Amino acid sequence: MNTLPQTRHREAAEQAVQLAMPMLEAARADRRVGESGFLHVVIMDPQARPADGDFESAILYEKSIGDTSKWDADYGAYARAKARLSWRTGRPSHEVLALQPHLVAQGDVLVWGSAVVDGVVVAVSGANPWFDEALSGAIAHLFKACVHAQVDAQASA
Repeated sequence: MNTLPQTRHREAAEQAVQLAMPMLEAARADRRVGESGFLHVVIMDPQARPADGDFESAILYEKSIGDTSKWDADYGAYARAKARLSWRTGRPSHEVLALQPHLVAQGDVLVWGSAVVDGVVVAVSGANPWFDEALSGAIAHLFKACVHAQVDAQASA
């Protein structure tokens, strides 16, 4: 795998989460969004394919929001499970679980809350699944915008 795009993509992923942080913090504090008070974000490398490598190596960026020592569940594991399902199938976890159960493999965790936007897989865990999915989608769109800004800056240089 070419490390230059991966390095730039990692920077874009980090920037996307940073841009989303006010929204993520507001969601974390709002009990209508979820009662845990914690969130975990996983962004997959959009250039990594399941046939070409393992899942762990394809994780581009992860971020926990809130004190992980106070977690009442392993939100990181749930976010990674959602990301794994979406990365493997190319579909949001809710779509797979609700409409394409034939794509569920042994060992998959049956939780949803991920997004796949133009090949960008993002999963969030810690809120209600419909909010996890919405937050994932927002981060995926921000990631695309951050990569576009990088490309635009490079073209202008």
